[in-house]
Amino acid sequence: MNDAIVFDTHRFVRNLTESGFTERQAEALANEQVELLNSNLATKADMAAVQADIAAVKSDLEVRIERVQSDLELKITNVQSDLELKIANVQSDMAGLKADLEVKIANAKSDQLKWMFAAFIAQGGVIVTLITLL
Repeated sequence: MNDAIVFDTHRFVRNLTESGFTERQAEALANEQVELLNSNLATKADMAAVQADIAAVKSDLEVRIERVQSDLELKITNVQSDLELKIANVQSDMAGLKADLEVKIANAKSDQLKWMFAAFIAQGGVIVTLITLL
């Protein structure tokens, strides 16, 4: 297959000479026209090469996107694991605080019951003393 653009130079020269150009002028214009067409127009081979380049770039981009996606998934997994660990630590700390608070509340109740019992005994003693004195 020929990669050159098909251009009928004979017909081009004939049309120009019939329009008043000299044969030398018409041939010079035909040569320049062929040069312009061959240097500025894309052939099927040119288009195939461009398509191959585009396919290579697309393939490279797909690989890079997959790599970035994989890296991102790994980072997300790491962040998720880190958050789960931190949440577990906070829950553990909260359980410890809850246990400490429950112990303190139990101690406060015990102290309160001791004081109430002591006050009750003291009040009973005062009442018994008053009754015996009267």
